[in-house]
Amino acid sequence: VASVTLTGIDSDDVYMVAMNNVTTASDNKDLYMQYEKASDSSIDTTSNYDYATKGLLANTSYQNNTNTNQTKFIIQYARGSATNEQDNNLLYLYNTFSSSEFSFLTIEGSGINVAGNNASEQGGGVHTVAQSNSGVKFSWESGGNFNSGTFTLYRVV
Repeated sequence: VASVTLTGIDSDDVYMVAMNNVTTASDNKDLYMQYEKASDSSIDTTSNYDYATKGLLANTSYQNNTNTNQTKFIIQYARGSATNEQDNNLLYLYNTFSSSEFSFLTIEGSGINVAGNNASEQGGGVHTVAQSNSGVKFSWESGGNFNSGTFTLYRVV
């Protein structure tokens, strides 16, 4: 499939997305996330996504990955299509359903990148528009497809 959308965010509680053994069918693709608006169930593609992560790489020094005014969050960088190149993440979503607050997320992820090295992203982001969101959409760079993986949305109580 080209994208995975998780819906069901319907309260101001904290939500968590658990992603397990996510793989792409194409080589060297970044993993993206966007919010689904509660008002009309459309995906928010406006330039309101800001994020900062620390890329922790087993084969080299760390990377600082930051961006503002983007149309999506980058959750993980440079994943590949080889058998062992997969991704695992825990995303915590804050203020997602609130229509009066910015939505925030934290990213804790690790996996094997396109070069076959352990590569992790740790950090977070903010969606700089006060709107109610009812879900999140995941997709790959350049419209790549998901090869496998499990996505689960939890409400944290």
